[in-house]
Amino acid sequence: MWSEPILASSLYIEGLSAGYGAVRVLEDVSIAVDSGQTVALLGTNGNGKSTLMKCVMGLLRPSAGTVVAEIDGKRHDLTKLTTEEIVDLGIALVPEGRRLFPKLTVEENLHLGAYRKLARDQLARNLAHSFEIFPVLYERRRQLAGSMSGGEQQMLALARALMSAPRILLIDEPSVGLAPLLVSRVIDKIKELQRDYQFTVLMAEQNFAQAIRIADRGYVLVHGKVAFAGNSAEELDNNELIRKFYLGL
Repeated sequence: MWSEPILASSLYIEGLSAGYGAVRVLEDVSIAVDSGQTVALLGTNGNGKSTLMKCVMGLLRPSAGTVVAEIDGKRHDLTKLTTEEIVDLGIALVPEGRRLFPKLTVEENLHLGAYRKLARDQLARNLAHSFEIFPVLYERRRQLAGSMSGGEQQMLALARALMSAPRILLIDEPSVGLAPLLVSRVIDKIKELQRDYQFTVLMAEQNFAQAIRIADRGYVLVHGKVAFAGNSAEELDNNELIRKFYLGL
């Protein structure tokens, strides 16, 4: 386990609007990710999932609304912080497309994940944990990241985020570019990690069937707005809007 004690960490987004220049992508979005939960942010491509993730990480400033992380009883307005400060709070992002350093080795990529001071102080211990969780990364620790398969690269992207000893983990489209069997394995690994380390997870995913296998709750984004909020995986699975427009049933 990570050396950092497991305490409450939640994420609350209220009335969030954001876009790029004159293009509005998100409109009055409100979601809550309570401590220790896995919340799925569902929707097809182009509906604003990645934009929301960027707003949480300080990579994009919203035009309206608030993004608040509550960590150990203290509230932090993320819209007023830099990305570096957000990472230092213990909020980590596994970006869409993995965004590894392809010409660096697996181990070098993992070292780069230990950016915040707490993680640097525990680098050796966290590296050992990462290799224990993902044995294939230990086997390939001296291999260039760009030469690995898509599934192995996704494991490396997850492990790199874990190297920061996160309290809140954002995962953007973990299934993209993976074969169905690998998607299932990656989703299972995310559930295992959340269960073992009890961090709070917000996962953006367009693979509805896989996402609801591990989600406690979920939201569906359609054209940048929350079209449906499900208080359980069962509510999401039984919703007529989702079955008609998302699953084509």
